[in-house]
Amino acid sequence: MNCDIRIGNGYDVHRLAPGLRLVLGGVEIPHHKGCVAHSDGDVIIHALCDALLGALALGDIGHHFPDTSEEFAGIDSTLLLQRTYAMVRERGYSLVNADITLLLQAPKIAPYVMQMRGRLAAVLGVSTDAVSVKATTTERLGFTGREEGVEAYAAVIICKE
Repeated sequence: MNCDIRIGNGYDVHRLAPGLRLVLGGVEIPHHKGCVAHSDGDVIIHALCDALLGALALGDIGHHFPDTSEEFAGIDSTLLLQRTYAMVRERGYSLVNADITLLLQAPKIAPYVMQMRGRLAAVLGVSTDAVSVKATTTERLGFTGREEGVEAYAAVIICKE
């Protein structure tokens, strides 16, 4: 396959607090804590958006969807992903694959990984084998280990044929 290949990476972090929704990879997960955020706080999607934007040097998610805008207050992050991927597609690129790592002490994410992969793949219009979601704890070290926050890293390869 001859194509113009671009690579991007992204990172996001949110504080956790009791009584809020925990949405990860477009999936609501039952837990006593959720993300403190202007949007729904989906760190997986936010990191993925940053990776896609970074691959084309289009800035970051905060530039396109500022947390000071009422338009994005409480927004479902899958809508942000749709808008971000539309920018990628408008430039003639498509996703080859995405690799996402979630750092979270609790709850266990394994039961939701396939649902997250399916949700992300559906939003992006790709097959689930093009989207990897992995989770790890930090062995109770740092703010994630103390269950004060959650973070995600994403790497993408996009291609323009």
